[in-house]
Amino acid sequence: MLREPTRKHVWEGRTISVVGDVYRFLVTAQETGGTYAQFEATVPPGGGPPLHIHSREEEGFFVIEGEVTFQINDETIVAGPGMFANVPRGVKHCFRNESDEPARILITLAPAGLEEMFFEVGRALEEGSTIPVPATLEDIQKLIEIAPSYGIEILHPDGHTSGSV
Repeated sequence: MLREPTRKHVWEGRTISVVGDVYRFLVTAQETGGTYAQFEATVPPGGGPPLHIHSREEEGFFVIEGEVTFQINDETIVAGPGMFANVPRGVKHCFRNESDEPARILITLAPAGLEEMFFEVGRALEEGSTIPVPATLEDIQKLIEIAPSYGIEILHPDGHTSGSV
């Protein structure tokens, strides 16, 4: 079955704030028949998700601008523009912007579906917005409670483990 190509301008795409980061969804399961989802993350200084494991999908990260520190299993990688990190399902990982400037990352999930978790826990923003809503304890708790129903195990709510990232 052929699907109509999706074309979006740089400011288009459902945009939400999730626990202090901004995600702009370029393509979702609805548009790819569930094959993959792709979104742009704007990660402010200090931002990034908690250490976690996906049980259902692979995740790929392409750094567009800025610098992001990835923890993938027990390895720490500082990634700049043009760098790519692939995280297979079942691998613990997180990323954090430890710099003083915002970072932008292109994230691909395969298969798609996890974007629905972001829609459930996130707060809607205007298209094109890059300013996140500050995370509250309630936002973090909601993510921790909902994540398992999407096959996500959150290992440490603040994204850190002792001595890393």
